[in-house]
Amino acid sequence: MPIHLRAELGDYAPHVLCPGDPVRAQYIAETFFDSGFRQVNEVRGMLGFTGTFEGQPISVQTTGMGAPSCGIVFEELAQLGATRLVRVGTCGGLADGMGMGDTVIALSAAAEDHAPRQLTGMDCIAPTATFSLAEEAARLTRAGSMGKVHVGPIITSGLFYEPNWDKFTMWKQLGHIAVEMEAAMMYTIASMKGLEALALMTVSDMIGQEDGNTVRISDDEMKRGVDQMMEIGCRVAVS
Repeated sequence: MPIHLRAELGDYAPHVLCPGDPVRAQYIAETFFDSGFRQVNEVRGMLGFTGTFEGQPISVQTTGMGAPSCGIVFEELAQLGATRLVRVGTCGGLADGMGMGDTVIALSAAAEDHAPRQLTGMDCIAPTATFSLAEEAARLTRAGSMGKVHVGPIITSGLFYEPNWDKFTMWKQLGHIAVEMEAAMMYTIASMKGLEALALMTVSDMIGQEDGNTVRISDDEMKRGVDQMMEIGCRVAVS
């Protein structure tokens, strides 16, 4: 039995949604899963639930914030039989034309964080999504009545309160469309373990390029954005 996910083989579905926030994990299970889902983990408040989405097996597991925390969860999900991980989180928007509540599909995640580099022994790493999942997510956005969706590379940072504001300008100039704290670790572990992975995020902050100031999303915008993201996330997870 893993140390942090006190579950047995079979408690988790092969396809797992991975939000950072335990409140959001419970919201996802209650709002998007079919009736009859069950809780499979509560250790350290890292809530996990297993059920079905439109009849297909699916789980949701909290990862916590940052690469060290989520890395533990991804490793233990692999031990428990997960084969596909779909991050459903939030990010700071960098690209022009982004708005609060927009959805980001991360093709790659450059690691501005030591944990993925320590794990791989590489000084520079930008692991990628599973292309078939990214392709399916993009297809679903075109087929539905989704809000605005952005597809491209992102940055995974080890710092939420980044003191060097020049980095945001550099990341934007290099074509990165958003910054967050977990995707590079997920993509790295997925690659090493032979898992499928895709990171989807709701834009919850717009990051100022010159002074580093941010504009935070409202609660109503956040709910609409998360619900929009989950319409994609659940279907990608069970596809």
